[in-house]
Amino acid sequence: MSEIRQGRVEEITSHSNPRIKSIRALAMKKARDRDGLFIAEGLKLSTDALAAGWEITTLVHPKRALEDDNLRGRIEPLSATIRARGGDILTVPDKLMVALTKRDNPQVVLSVIRQKETATTDVPSGNETWLCLEKVRDPGNLGTCFRTAEALGIAQVLLVGDTTDPFALETVRATMGAFFHVPFARLSNEQLTQLAKGFRTNGGNVTGAHLEGSEDHRALDYSVGPQLLVMGNEQAGLTSEASAACDRLARIPMAGEADSLNLAVATGILTFAARNHAL
Repeated sequence: MSEIRQGRVEEITSHSNPRIKSIRALAMKKARDRDGLFIAEGLKLSTDALAAGWEITTLVHPKRALEDDNLRGRIEPLSATIRARGGDILTVPDKLMVALTKRDNPQVVLSVIRQKETATTDVPSGNETWLCLEKVRDPGNLGTCFRTAEALGIAQVLLVGDTTDPFALETVRATMGAFFHVPFARLSNEQLTQLAKGFRTNGGNVTGAHLEGSEDHRALDYSVGPQLLVMGNEQAGLTSEASAACDRLARIPMAGEADSLNLAVATGILTFAARNHAL
């Protein structure tokens, strides 16, 4: 087996540098899909990604950060591990960090990470709970759902249909690191239908959240067999295809005048109900 090359350290000062241009391009989905890479900001996300086995191809930080003893003590061990695994370290002036992150007060580091999807569609035989999110459009909602899933012990997150890019900077930022610890994959409605059949065959349930659901979510039993929770789009809810894949449609009773809940909030409520017996 060939040895992994030691990553390089390079100082870059120009906006026109090809490496800077390629990193800035990752703000666009087209470039992320083409290169198979994405961006994460901050020491926490970079550390979480590395600890979870994700490949950081490049770490960028402002040169001045190494002048601060506290920051240097946190950046240098991270940089050393990334270099040992073949990743490069770029030091840049503050203006380039602002350009790369499009934030006036950027995080002290930025990582370029190799994309991967880690979930399986093999139906569990135990009491795992999986979360399906159909056609989620808001990166903040998607990121918060990942964060909730990780906190409540969801085994996998599955993104169904035309869902916003999970590798978008806004999504990754909103996950607060949970993105790197929860297996996820993308699938079609047809694959969801087949998956749902497998859950029922293995003695579990497929529960969809629906405003016209016939069952109060608080009355449902999630304690026996694998559980699949299906949440829909922020405005339209579940499609007819996703609803048909469910064996029960649950509603969240509301006392006020609001006609619906924010998707991330509704996901938190149903996920907690499904996982309450295991917490």
